[in-house]
Amino acid sequence: MTASTTDGNTPTSTVHLGQSNGQAPGQAPGQSPGRSPGHSPARREGQPDGQRRAQRAALARWTAAMVLSGTIGVAVTESGAAPFTVAFARCLVGGLLLVLWCAARGWLRPGRLPLGGHDLGLAALGAVLLVGNWVLLFAAYGRASLSVATVVYHTQPFLLLGLAVAVLGERVARRDLGFGAVAFCGVALIALGGQGVGGGRVGLDGVAMALGAALLYAGWALVAKRQAHVRPEVLAAVQCCVGAVLLAPTLLFAPLPPLGAGWGWLALLGVVHTALMYVLMFASIGRLSTATVAVLSFLYPAVALVFDVVLYGHRVGVAEGAGMVAVLAAAVGHKLPARRTRGRSRDRA
Repeated sequence: MTASTTDGNTPTSTVHLGQSNGQAPGQAPGQSPGRSPGHSPARREGQPDGQRRAQRAALARWTAAMVLSGTIGVAVTESGAAPFTVAFARCLVGGLLLVLWCAARGWLRPGRLPLGGHDLGLAALGAVLLVGNWVLLFAAYGRASLSVATVVYHTQPFLLLGLAVAVLGERVARRDLGFGAVAFCGVALIALGGQGVGGGRVGLDGVAMALGAALLYAGWALVAKRQAHVRPEVLAAVQCCVGAVLLAPTLLFAPLPPLGAGWGWLALLGVVHTALMYVLMFASIGRLSTATVAVLSFLYPAVALVFDVVLYGHRVGVAEGAGMVAVLAAAVGHKLPARRTRGRSRDRA
């Protein structure tokens, strides 16, 4: 099954369903930063200066978005707020800013807003899956560690493939089954030998929460695939606003932290890690190849690992390191296009 792919924690080339980068709502399968219908990346040879500049700018934007994705866990941890509260703040601040951005671009005018009743229903369902994904991932940071939760979360492409088989009856290529097996063997190594928060053994509940977050993201991606005709910025704005409404009642048992530095971190999550990050990602649509996106996707977990080591003293053991390499290598391998055999190439020539 093919589709194009939104961090964090994963804007358009036709790629295998299940690719995701940086977890941005509205970046539906069918809207990734690779090729898009009618908008193929230009070849380097004989490429006009304007196109080269546009590709360099897209590369810089996507790189910045991946780096920002890797710092989400730091903002969540430093805010000191409960996962429900953090998700609410991210939805509220980020959603309102995205609405203003879409309005300024003219995308919310009645004639340019392709959202009927059916689309709004799907958007609401997507919002439920999205905020559930965020809550579980944010909770996993405190139960496993930033780096462990982030790496385990990168199993989402393979969970999406599983949902595509179970829900849509799709067939899975053997190479994807192999990559999936490698990824989940990596998760097992992390669960058995990983270091958790405070230097102890990684909490299995944290690993389970990260897997649950990845599963909800996969469900969101299936729903978003049916809304590929809606601008990703508009869909992101709608889902964040719906998410804020859904999460508002949780403030009764998970209130905002006392006025202080925590509020600054929550504001940062909404302004930088949601509104700005998604604008950077969506502005890269159609400018980058799938291979480039796959390689740059390494920045997300790599940055999370660096901050986890430097700020929180995380130490990566042999088993955990091998597991992380297995998960990330499988995720990148899955995203890269399959090589054609010589025989097939000659047959098509």
